[in-house]
Amino acid sequence: MDDGFSFFGFLVGAVGWFSIVYVLRGFFTVQQNERAVKTSFGRAIRKQTTTLDNPMSEFLRPDERERYKYPQLDVIPPGGPYFKWPWEKVYKVSVATETVNLAFDPEDRNANRGGTMLEAVTKDQLNIGLIGQLRFRVAEQNLYAYIFAVKRPLVHVLGYFVSILRQKIASFEAPADKLAGPIAPDASGASGISINDLRKNLRSLNEDMDRDCASSAARYGIVLDASLITGIEPPPEVESALAAINTAHNLVGADISLAQASADRKIVQSKRAVEIETLNSQAEVEPLVQLSNQLALLKKNGGKGVLTAYVRNVKLGLFLKAKAAILEVTK
Repeated sequence: MDDGFSFFGFLVGAVGWFSIVYVLRGFFTVQQNERAVKTSFGRAIRKQTTTLDNPMSEFLRPDERERYKYPQLDVIPPGGPYFKWPWEKVYKVSVATETVNLAFDPEDRNANRGGTMLEAVTKDQLNIGLIGQLRFRVAEQNLYAYIFAVKRPLVHVLGYFVSILRQKIASFEAPADKLAGPIAPDASGASGISINDLRKNLRSLNEDMDRDCASSAARYGIVLDASLITGIEPPPEVESALAAINTAHNLVGADISLAQASADRKIVQSKRAVEIETLNSQAEVEPLVQLSNQLALLKKNGGKGVLTAYVRNVKLGLFLKAKAAILEVTK
């Protein structure tokens, strides 16, 4: 009797312990800024499609498509409670947009001057410092790459971004100004200095980086929302020399602008003078044209001899106004 009761008590205790540990603790929820996936015996619950069926794959090069062919997972949306069995495991990730310093290094917090400035080399061998921010978020459409395929996805994507940025800085050339006239605004030569080109084209540089890094979602499961490069600093040993060069170029550019403005003003004045003289000539010619038309009409309607009479009457009017007249006498 005692043995049966002890076995029954043990069975009830085991069932209760199993219920508390595995059943009650099997319920979970997903927060609003989170997404979750489950694995069953270590295998993620997946769909029949891959990343190549997703629009994000269009940014991959042809030779990269098979390398980054990841399965699409069954993503658990925000809400709950959800339930998992003891042989299942839940992975939760935040999909909120995060912002980090451009020089942030997850592996070494002391790198890049303590994570404050990223160094790069320009095409004219000038070592510069870059200041800015990087916005990113986890790609909900490629959680397999973020959770399972890449060991440290943030390290990979930041290294990927920095390598592209340094290559872009090393080969950057200012875009041609399609609206520039015969004398370009930078005819002084200031555009030949790479740091000046970069400073004046920060927006273009940021847009190029966003475009070149569009494949990060398919590669690492992280979407680079925007790169915001806000400052470019030259090394201290050349900063004063660069400032002097820029000042000289600015003075030359100002002189060129003043000369161009003066030339434009003279051209406008010349055009106006030509227009005035043309109008004066037209004013002088118009009465003669009208007189010619009237004489033609008079000859047409007056018959023979009317022009001779008209000329005689005009001469008489002139004789009346004249104080003296010289007449030719035929002998």
